[in-house]
Formats: sequence, C-alpha cells, structure tokens
Amino acid sequence: MSTADNAQAGITLFSIAGAPALQEADMPMEGMDEGVLAGMTQVMEAGAAEDVGADVRCVFRAPGGGLSLCYAWFKSGYLLPRHSHDADCAYLVIGGELRLGNRVVRKGEGFFVPKDAPYSYRAGPEGVEVMEFRNATGFNFVFKGNDARHWERVAQAYRDNLPAWKAETIPPSTRTGDPAIHAGPA
Repeated sequence: MSTADNAQAGITLFSIAGAPALQEADMPMEGMDEGVLAGMTQVMEAGAAEDVGADVRCVFRAPGGGLSLCYAWFKSGYLLPRHSHDADCAYLVIGGELRLGNRVVRKGEGFFVPKDAPYSYRAGPEGVEVMEFRNATGFNFVFKGNDARHWERVAQAYRDNLPAWKAETIPPSTRTGDPAIHAGPA
C-alpha cells in the first residue's frame, strides 16, 4: 500500500522518535492541596527541577478523540507519586521492569488501571519503558494519598539516583539488544 493509499484509507503513521513530550497542558495536574505542594517542593529541591529521570511522550491521539498512546521511560529507581487519571489505561512494559505494589511487572507484561483508581510504581534497576493505552485523548493527573512519608520516598529516589539518571542515556529496550524504539535524547 502506498503512502497515498494510506492517507485515503485514513491510516495515520506515528513514531516514538517524533513524538512530542507530554506537557502539563496535555495532562493537567489536579488535587494540588497544601500537602501536594509541600511534597512537590521537597521533590524539586531533591533534583526534580533537573528533569532527567523521565521521558514521557504522547505518540498518538486519535483525531476527534477516543484513543491515545503514550510512551514513558522512567530511569532506574524512579518513583511516581500516587495518582489517578480520569480515563482507563492499560500499560505494557516494553523494556526493563517496574514494581507495582509487591509485584514485579517485566517486559512483555502489563497491567490495567481503571479511571480514578490511585496507583504508583517504581522503575526497576535498569529503568522501565511502558506504552500507555488510554480510551481518551485528554486525561488528567490527580494526586491521591501521598502522605509525607511517600513524598519523602519520592524525594529520596531523586537524591539517590540523580547522578545515575544523568548517565542513563540509552533506554532498557535498546541496552538489552531489543530493536531500537527510541531515538534522540531523553
């Protein structure tokens, strides 16, 4: 099928390498109470301002709404604050691994998070790459249940890992000899 045939059939091609970084306008943050602001300040002071621990991109959004696909690379030991989204989301690990509660989710495995369900995970020792499939093109990021202890763990992840994150320039799927799915700097 030629490119012209693809356009006529409504097929859209996309690439992780050409995908824009996910901005707050694409995923507005909500639930910003005093505890969240204090926690985020603590995390920023621990190194989050350098913005080197994660690479999150929106690879595809269906025209007119309905479906989106995001790529995320979280470097070794990266810990997400507990949060939820206002859309269902299925995650597929494509490189490295993550810890979700007491479960390790490895390459080729995934998990489903229904809308409004709070969750957090930590990237494994090699980091983790995930594809995020959502049933919406717009979605939020709502902070939920992050007590002072959890914010301290997130901040500690930055203090412990920031030098390593700066040196981690190749995502796990590429380091392990898998076909390259990522191009360009993190």
